[in-house]
Amino acid sequence: MAPRWKWKGAEAKALAEPISKSVSELQLSLAETESSGTLSSSNVLLAVEPEQAELLDRCCFGRLVLSAEKVKKWIQLSFEEAFYLLYNLKCIKISLQGRCLENEVDTWLYMKSKRPNFPMFFKAYSHLRSKNWVLRSGLQYGVDFVAYRHHPSLVHSEYSVLVQSGDSDRLRVWSDIHCAVRLSGSVAKTLLTLYVNGKFKGEDLNLPVCLENFTVEEQTISRWSPELSREDNPQIQNKMLPM
Repeated sequence: MAPRWKWKGAEAKALAEPISKSVSELQLSLAETESSGTLSSSNVLLAVEPEQAELLDRCCFGRLVLSAEKVKKWIQLSFEEAFYLLYNLKCIKISLQGRCLENEVDTWLYMKSKRPNFPMFFKAYSHLRSKNWVLRSGLQYGVDFVAYRHHPSLVHSEYSVLVQSGDSDRLRVWSDIHCAVRLSGSVAKTLLTLYVNGKFKGEDLNLPVCLENFTVEEQTISRWSPELSREDNPQIQNKMLPM
């Protein structure tokens, strides 16, 4: 499925301002000011300068929390977003109940205690984010994430993403696959499943270095259209002409 740009000139703007460049600028800015986020039971609140809030928005990290404060801006980050900034980009610090967590392991253990499936979801998130895909929550579409080629103000999301491991019960039966594919198609998205392979039990998960032992397998699932598979279909014939 080709990218669906939201307005004329959006593609040119995206090419002129690649996400990777904005992320590099954000990484440098946050590291210089030693920005710190506060952990809660389900997210992280990050206090930043107004200019950094704009950078975070350009890179699609978190959501702005409205407040009367003018000096600082507050950004609400998901666990995946916060740990990506901490562990992969190494540009923020994390505190819990007023105490700065000294290392990444403490943050990892806290997030894993609140969400046992956090290691699997973070591996999937970082896998796509490192390829410069923009990820947002897919809750309203019945999936884990939706993936954008660039900023959501420029382009519609292309993929609805489901994350699962080898022992997952998701998409085990045909009716589940059929529902997921039909729902994705109805909102002009392609269903992308990310199979995270690795051991998700035991003491190995107590250190974020375990992520290096995980692998991610990508698989897109789409509907088979009988009309496009008929021998008398002009599109099929045209495709076969060069052969």
